[in-house]
Amino acid sequence: MRVLITGGAGYIGSHTAVQLVEAGHEPIIVDSYINSTPGVLARIEKVTGRAVPAHELDLVDEEGTRALFEDVRPDAVIHFAGLKAVGESVEKPYDYYRNNLQSALSVVGGMMATGCRTMIFSSSATVYGEGSVPLTEEQSDLSSSNPYGWTKVMIEQVLTDIATASDLRVALLRYFNPVGAHPSGLMGEDPTGIPNNLMPYVAQVAGGKREKLTVFGGDYPTDDGTCLRDYLHVLDLADGHIAALEKISAEDISVRAWNLGRGTPVSVLELVHAFEQASGQKVAYEIGPRRAGDLTAVWADTTRAREELGWSAERTVEDMCADTWRWQRLNPDGYRTAL
Repeated sequence: MRVLITGGAGYIGSHTAVQLVEAGHEPIIVDSYINSTPGVLARIEKVTGRAVPAHELDLVDEEGTRALFEDVRPDAVIHFAGLKAVGESVEKPYDYYRNNLQSALSVVGGMMATGCRTMIFSSSATVYGEGSVPLTEEQSDLSSSNPYGWTKVMIEQVLTDIATASDLRVALLRYFNPVGAHPSGLMGEDPTGIPNNLMPYVAQVAGGKREKLTVFGGDYPTDDGTCLRDYLHVLDLADGHIAALEKISAEDISVRAWNLGRGTPVSVLELVHAFEQASGQKVAYEIGPRRAGDLTAVWADTTRAREELGWSAERTVEDMCADTWRWQRLNPDGYRTAL
């Protein structure tokens, strides 16, 4: 299939492009490069042995998006594109609602104009809100505590309504904490500025780029006092998107949601210590105050994905840490590091 990947130069999108090639599909990337870099394209080519076509476009541009669809004529879309920092969304809600909602609508408009019927929407576990319990099931009510999460909830509703009224087929993938890197060491997470996520911050501390990690809260009711989360290797996540793509392309499915995660909780300090083992480096950290909105424990019930998609996470926490360290060690400046 010809698969248009929106936000395809980003962390998850670029790894998904690689896995699509490996699975025999034809990925095409569109990205504005607001939170990514064109430098990843050369890495994708080096890993896969082929150049993946790429287009630079802000998907908020409805006319430009429709023209792209007329040119590319994809069989399916995997929609990653969007602003994604929770804290920033609280500070700039208008930017998040405008960018994320309008870009999704532009993409659907392009699909409808060209007869493309299949979309994989990269949603988020944030749609389960603060009231969720561990082992979150897809049937749970959706809510959010921040504008970023609400854009995911709203886009899910928009896609559900449109699919119900048309022949659009939509997979809603609610995933938890993607980490890791390609085992080649050529591709990984390359955050701009101070990392918002735990794993790249830990990697930068281990690599000497940052002095120490602040762990937000050490008094939670867990074995070591730190929060429990569901960490998922980015390649397992990419494979989950492909499994959903092939499922809804082959079957008459209108809208279906699947959780993607390992289904096993890992504490912040367990991840830190696993990274120390994988890297052979000490990760300096201090326990700070709790962060507002953080839940004690959140992890996925992946029963539906296992039974319906035949998908389950294969890579371990040790794999995630080893691959991340290889990426950090070989690319201290991310994609600005020369090949």
